[in-house]
Amino acid sequence: MRILIFGGTNFLGRHTAAAALERGHEVTLFHRGQTNPGLFPEAEEILGDREHDLGLLAGRDWDAVIDVPGYVPRIVRASAQALAGQARHYTFISTISVYESMPAPGMDEDSPVGKLPEPSDDVQKYYGQLKALCEDEVRAAFPGSAAVIRPGLIVGPFDPTDRFSYWPVRVAEGGEVLAPGDPERQVQVIDARDLAEWTVRCAEQGTTGTFNATGPATRTSMREMLEACREGTGSDATFTWVDEAFLVEQGVGPWMELPLWLPESSEATRGMLAVSIERALAAGLTFRPLAETARDTVAWYRANGSPELKAGMARERERELLEKWRGR
Repeated sequence: MRILIFGGTNFLGRHTAAAALERGHEVTLFHRGQTNPGLFPEAEEILGDREHDLGLLAGRDWDAVIDVPGYVPRIVRASAQALAGQARHYTFISTISVYESMPAPGMDEDSPVGKLPEPSDDVQKYYGQLKALCEDEVRAAFPGSAAVIRPGLIVGPFDPTDRFSYWPVRVAEGGEVLAPGDPERQVQVIDARDLAEWTVRCAEQGTTGTFNATGPATRTSMREMLEACREGTGSDATFTWVDEAFLVEQGVGPWMELPLWLPESSEATRGMLAVSIERALAAGLTFRPLAETARDTVAWYRANGSPELKAGMARERERELLEKWRGR
């Protein structure tokens, strides 16, 4: 197949391009050239800004389009409308953040999405609402031939956020690790390589519809996730489970200071790591073991020079909290 990928050189995009090339497809990457230009010499590169340079795609045709970095509805509208007569299938990468609220575990694709309260292109302020409008633009331009994929937390090698990487890196160091909240609390992540490979298969098969895409395939607890990190890194780490109320009392920041921790007392976020993925499973989404993701994440991190992590708890802060917890 001939596949056009918007993006294709940064994190999920690079894994998607790699998966498409590995599966024998002719790949064209349309991107601005700001991140890893020339990363895939076997792929065609068209350098341009999709807001202004869609004319570079004129007169071409592709079997499928995969839109990884679409955030602004008017730009996605222009892209999808321009390609409506040049491609047979359009896959748009959205997010589970489109949902209006996260009141309870098990939220599925039919749940209401958020509405933009004011005209705006402010992606940081209205990320989920803008993504929901982008979905509508794709469906309108490709009626009956669009797939909308809503990933949860995407993890693995080349993750620029470190929102998962903190855990395998910290566990690999060994010693006593502060583990947050209820050990049996459900968590969900998806390896970017699994998401990328399935996305390409959806394009191959002309899959249509809307899909929550996170994992693993069966319910996984925070305890099981940390144990997978220990297994994958060969660590001797031990886990001290610290009560949620204590963490809140100490002002610990959910999600970024302690990744994958969202207080269960918060109705706004408690279902974020427990959405339904039944549709994606039925459409063929598969997963590698979490231990493999943890192992490969640490290997990439070390090969990258072990830079300071952008997310996670400072070691001094962790030690202080553990001492307070023991002496409470």
